[in-house]
Amino acid sequence: MAEPSVVKLEGALTLETAAACLERVLPGGNLVFDFGNVTRVDSSALALLLAWLRRARERGSAVELHALPEPLLALARLYGVDALLPLAA
Repeated sequence: MAEPSVVKLEGALTLETAAACLERVLPGGNLVFDFGNVTRVDSSALALLLAWLRRARERGSAVELHALPEPLLALARLYGVDALLPLAA
């Protein structure tokens, strides 16, 4: 199995930045989203993440989420979608 492509995210993932991030071309194959350098999130970050997960699954790619910020996890719990998030062990 090929090594997954790592998508390193940084800075704010908010309403102001989410649209530009959504248009980012994701590499093919399996993906690891690294949130280690994300400084701020709002509900737009959760919508962005769910859209990326949907795109990856449509392509048959596996996804792992690393270093998801606690505020983003809290939003996922609040909206009842936390079980959909493929968190790294």
